[in-house]
Amino acid sequence: MHTTIGAGDFKAKCLQLLDSVAEQREPLIITKRGKPVAKLVPVEPEHALFGALQGSVISEADIVSPVGADWEAVL
Repeated sequence: MHTTIGAGDFKAKCLQLLDSVAEQREPLIITKRGKPVAKLVPVEPEHALFGALQGSVISEADIVSPVGADWEAVL
């Protein structure tokens, strides 16, 4: 269930409501004359770039040793 607030009340308490949405991680519906006009949602936390793919790659073979197949280079 989403919390709703009128646009006039939102205007008066904007900074407090922004902090509340960030802390509680719950969206806030802003209404005008009882009709929803906007949704304030929390921003997803940023993840560090370094190590972001850790554990996502599986190595199943030796990539350094020769594969044992004969081949010739064309010059």
